[in-house]
Amino acid sequence: MMTVLDSPESRETVYPLSVEFYHEAGKLGLFGEDVELLEGVLFKKMTKSPLHETIARRLLRLLSSYIPKGYFLTKESPITCAHSEPEPDIAVIAGEEEDFTHRHPTTAELIIEVAINTQQRDRSKAGIYAEAGVKEYWLVEPEGKSVTLFTRPSAGGYETNAVFTSTDLVTSTLFPKFSVNLAELFA
Repeated sequence: MMTVLDSPESRETVYPLSVEFYHEAGKLGLFGEDVELLEGVLFKKMTKSPLHETIARRLLRLLSSYIPKGYFLTKESPITCAHSEPEPDIAVIAGEEEDFTHRHPTTAELIIEVAINTQQRDRSKAGIYAEAGVKEYWLVEPEGKSVTLFTRPSAGGYETNAVFTSTDLVTSTLFPKFSVNLAELFA
């Protein structure tokens, strides 16, 4: 069965929300915590499966050992972009936490999304993250036992991406001590 948003004509007539309106509506309690703004459209966030949480916790634990002074880690915290406010599973932000007491970060050094039932949505976030200047984006797909590493952001998206599979070792281009053995990650 086709839904109204499956029609290209319908999608062209959707009224997009600005980030500013999204913030104000949130303050007024018009939106719950279960939505995120992507390209001016509200999306219901998926519930997190045990597999999703296990992989995210493993990556957060591994990454926390390799973050140098002057950076900090976030988990499921907003990144305010031009037309979006995604809440990536993991982000490495330049600066100190206190720098963001009154505003959300507008970019990140590294973002990791764990995609269980959201592969297409998380893949489309690559354009949002590239436009925001996120230097490195990892799309982790536990069910396919793969990681796509996006690097070299530009206005048109990431210039490079590489796919790593179940027995590969993935190493961050920004934090070279952060390497993940996929066989161990997906065990």
